[in-house]
Amino acid sequence: QVQLVESGGGLAAAGGSLRLSCAASGRALSDYVVGWFRRAPGKSREFVASISQTGNHTWYADSVKDRFTISRDNAKNSGYLQMRNLRPEDTAVYYCAAGPEFDVFGIWGQGTQVTVSS
Repeated sequence: QVQLVESGGGLAAAGGSLRLSCAASGRALSDYVVGWFRRAPGKSREFVASISQTGNHTWYADSVKDRFTISRDNAKNSGYLQMRNLRPEDTAVYYCAAGPEFDVFGIWGQGTQVTVSS
């Protein structure tokens, strides 16, 4: 079973950028689809982006398309979420997840807080 640890969260001004990382251990991350999700205060968890095992296919929520970029480096057993042009509504705890296929995520990290000030 792979374990996931997110990092890179913090405080950013609106219009700013942050890069989240997801470090995997215990098993090769290349076996898994990697996804990013977020939970804003008082809201349910929502899908942000995901990437296939080889990195050839990516999917994005409409709310982050053209602003966020998901990537992975299987040699480093890591996934990433580059966030640009951040908005206050992007404020949330961001979670990295892994699963055998898209929309089947059974492994989760502990989350990292992202706060965007207006």
